[in-house]
Amino acid sequence: MDRFDLVKESFTRKEVPAEIPAGKTSDWYGELVFDRAKMCKYLDANILQDLLACIEGGKALDRKTADGVARGMKVWAMEHGVTHVTHWFQPLTEGTAEKHDALIDYDGKGGVIETFDGSMLAQQEPDASSFPSGGIRATFEARGYTAWDPTSPVFILDDTLCIPTVFVSYTGEALDYKTPLKKALKAVGDAAVPICRLFDPAVSKVYSYLGWEQEYFLVDEALYAARTDLMITGRTLFGHNSSKNQQLDDHYFAAIPARVAAFMRDLEVAGHRLGIPLKTRHNEVAPNQFELAPIYGETNLANDQNQIVMNLMGHFARKHGFVVLLHEKPFDGVNGSGKHNNWSLGTDTGVALLAPGKDAKGNLQFITFFVNVLAAVQKHNALLKASIASATNAHRLGANEAPPAIVSAFLGRTMTEVLHKLLEVPSDTPIEIAGKKGKTLGLVEIPELFVDNTDRNRTSPFAFTGNRFEFRAVGSSANCAGAMTTLNAAVAEQLLDFKVAVDKEIAAGKPTNVAIMDVLKPIIRSVLDVVCFDGNGYTEEWRQEAIRRGLDVETNVPKMFCEFTKPAAVEMFTKTGVYSEKELIARNEVKWETYIKKVQIESRVMVRMALNHIVPAALEYKARLLKEVTLAKELYGNLDNCTAEMTILDEINRYVEQVRVRAIAMNDARRAANMTEDIYQRALAYHEIAESFPGLRRPIDKLEEVVDNRIWPLPKYREMLFIS
Repeated sequence: MDRFDLVKESFTRKEVPAEIPAGKTSDWYGELVFDRAKMCKYLDANILQDLLACIEGGKALDRKTADGVARGMKVWAMEHGVTHVTHWFQPLTEGTAEKHDALIDYDGKGGVIETFDGSMLAQQEPDASSFPSGGIRATFEARGYTAWDPTSPVFILDDTLCIPTVFVSYTGEALDYKTPLKKALKAVGDAAVPICRLFDPAVSKVYSYLGWEQEYFLVDEALYAARTDLMITGRTLFGHNSSKNQQLDDHYFAAIPARVAAFMRDLEVAGHRLGIPLKTRHNEVAPNQFELAPIYGETNLANDQNQIVMNLMGHFARKHGFVVLLHEKPFDGVNGSGKHNNWSLGTDTGVALLAPGKDAKGNLQFITFFVNVLAAVQKHNALLKASIASATNAHRLGANEAPPAIVSAFLGRTMTEVLHKLLEVPSDTPIEIAGKKGKTLGLVEIPELFVDNTDRNRTSPFAFTGNRFEFRAVGSSANCAGAMTTLNAAVAEQLLDFKVAVDKEIAAGKPTNVAIMDVLKPIIRSVLDVVCFDGNGYTEEWRQEAIRRGLDVETNVPKMFCEFTKPAAVEMFTKTGVYSEKELIARNEVKWETYIKKVQIESRVMVRMALNHIVPAALEYKARLLKEVTLAKELYGNLDNCTAEMTILDEINRYVEQVRVRAIAMNDARRAANMTEDIYQRALAYHEIAESFPGLRRPIDKLEEVVDNRIWPLPKYREMLFIS
């Protein structure tokens, strides 16, 4: 089947209707998750009380409680046709992992009986040596453990009971994303509570909240199958821009195509049945790019739900004849995909710590946390950038679309003015912050608008949006836990230091509100001077200004990873109990190895496609032209009538030679890099190889414009980006 048949197939593909359960969403929301309602129904009172003490109070889960919970879960699971159980975890492969065990054991009579107990619920033993460990585990040291995370509900996928777990080595080091995330969430909560009690002694717990926005592309599966680069790397390594892409801004928030809407609806139904509050869906800026987002949730649970959704997306995309692309830059020349992480803190008394208060006391509490977050971002701006860096996100990083390669914070006019004013007034001055303002449009039939006290800045990687910060730099394929672990740990460290400073001021006899402001003022002055920036983050002028301010501007991804093992980062992570130095060193090994392998794979694909797909197609067209030229010379005795053919032949010869020379050079560079023993130096060498990709791509994209359209072997951008 040639590419034209594939395009025809994609255009004529029949729409598959979404499967929507009867009744309201609330009737079946959460039916496949063992939530509080199921706990109350299937667990006896004592077991339920012990389990809730574990979830809410951090009490250790004993075997008796685990057995009791397992009995209730088994009954519930059997009612839904469950036959297998798995510990569902998040290793450092950037995906999820699961090993399914049937819920059977010998019955002593030659048959089997369904069984599920506390030991199966609480712990399993996957092969730790087969997952990335950064040298913590040798190949022959296979033992590792998964352990149930009771704070993230068990759920059912198909016939399998999925138990969210942590994953640690035999010697106790974290080998996953969840373990350090949970430690960081505990650290920030523990650090925030004593500060909250300066304002309200009733506060006993502080939660971290996450609202992720998942961007993605959809391409027709037939065209996907014809692109080796898409299948193997998740992005197009070649491809000339379509004459029309996103320059008219006509795709953003446009009507959702029916086939895409059916996919979205199936995805939403599956998410809702799993208790995932998917709420928003819309077309994104680039053609065939879309976004979905849930209602805000507790960070650990929200992160698990994002991992589940990314898996579901792939399943339902196939059902509707699509393949979902989560790569940060699958198509050159149009916007890539991010995963904006909306982050905030809140108390168990219902107070949003990053939203202005209702009175002067509430505003002081808000300013306290607001400024300390900015201080953490300032101190660890390079580390925060390293937390979102990857071989795939590098195609967005600093490439004139969010995120810029400089981590700065956008405050908006109102909050910038508030901070400047606080520097000018006495420390006991009550703080006033303007709320939403009414704005009339002068049209009787249009209701009054309520305008937020801050605008949005899409060039800012860390923007305040009224009641939260939006960490816009996270990549669409990333596990949110990487960025959220670093951010929460950095804020925890800053809050600990702040509380020590305030206590000293209070011990010196100052009123609490004055002590707080006296400690805050130098921090405010510093963040305004260094990390706060409300302008265009893409300009060269800002880069030069950022250098002057002392902000990190590095764009080399392997070098960015070095931030994790610098003294300030090691001190921060060990102080907050999130990572040991051994774990940080090991994770950097994993990051460098992953970077190397991804660039290595892309390089291999580029060279092989260039020599096996592109050059033969160009030479086939060249042969046709040469045949025409030969016939013309035989007929006319000269080449006067072959000017166009000769010009095209010259272009083909020039571009094919460039492809050949650059492909060979890339192969040679890869071989040389592979001989480098030190993994960091090898990663740096592969960074140079990645930098050479455009050089090989350029002549191939030129050939696409020259070679006969009927001969070109790969589906083109104009064919992939406008199919729906």
